[in-house]
Amino acid sequence: MARPFRFGVTLLTPAASDEWRKKCRMAEMLGYDVITVSDHLGRPAPFPALVAAAEATERPRLGTFVLDSGFWNPALLAREVATTDQLTGGRLELGLGTGYMKAEHDAAGLPFGTPGERVTHLQRTIEELDRLFGSDDFTPQPLQQPRPPLLIGGNGDRVLKLSARHAEIASFTGGRADPTGKPIMLTAAQLDERVAAYRRFAADRTEPAELNLLIYTVVATDDRRATLRQYLGNASYLTIPDFTEDEALEIPTFLIGTVRQMADQLRAQRERYGFSYITVVEPAMEAFAPVIEELRGE
Repeated sequence: MARPFRFGVTLLTPAASDEWRKKCRMAEMLGYDVITVSDHLGRPAPFPALVAAAEATERPRLGTFVLDSGFWNPALLAREVATTDQLTGGRLELGLGTGYMKAEHDAAGLPFGTPGERVTHLQRTIEELDRLFGSDDFTPQPLQQPRPPLLIGGNGDRVLKLSARHAEIASFTGGRADPTGKPIMLTAAQLDERVAAYRRFAADRTEPAELNLLIYTVVATDDRRATLRQYLGNASYLTIPDFTEDEALEIPTFLIGTVRQMADQLRAQRERYGFSYITVVEPAMEAFAPVIEELRGE
């Protein structure tokens, strides 16, 4: 039986107190189940932003989507996680990843490391958080026990193995980052292979994880092909390989069409991949809201 849909929005733009709370209340009013904050320089600091979001809202869960583990010492991160979980009334969902923006590490004066070294640090961070939260000597403790739900984001084999072993939520980007951090879209078949790899690694889980997909683009239109051609010809913020139009229409992280078409696409992707937790980025927050309404309760 398919999991019910759950919808999240990642807020990206810094704002003063009143404006930030207004955005969070809008997200709640539009029907989002989760309000998340990313972990990039130039964006809001995750933990204080989530505490403010909790003060402005009642229903949504609150998450990091996702923390760059290379920015964090595990013991200090454990303190932040526990305090934030307490101050948000046990609404925190902890999202972790390896980090992929070398320029941000350089700007912060932090080592970036090879891909393997970054995954090893992520693994050590997860294991240390579990050790600290399992220790009677560690304070503060999170309100949710033994810890807040863990989301791990990433598509590589080692990260998928960590997700299979530790995470309540496995998050797929539907892309990979080029050296500048710009996402390169995966085809539907390539994402099939990544999800299949995760399922192999997770075959011995007693409880299946929730599967999350980050949607890059939401465009309401009556002419999907004409709109898509604009992205194929001028993709300034992401990279689309040499896809045909038919292949591009299957890109899982693009929602282009009428509300019904977008809802049907998400239903089909839940059937094909298992994605039931869908996250969009702040610029798409209002455009995606009618799709939430269409799918609510399914």
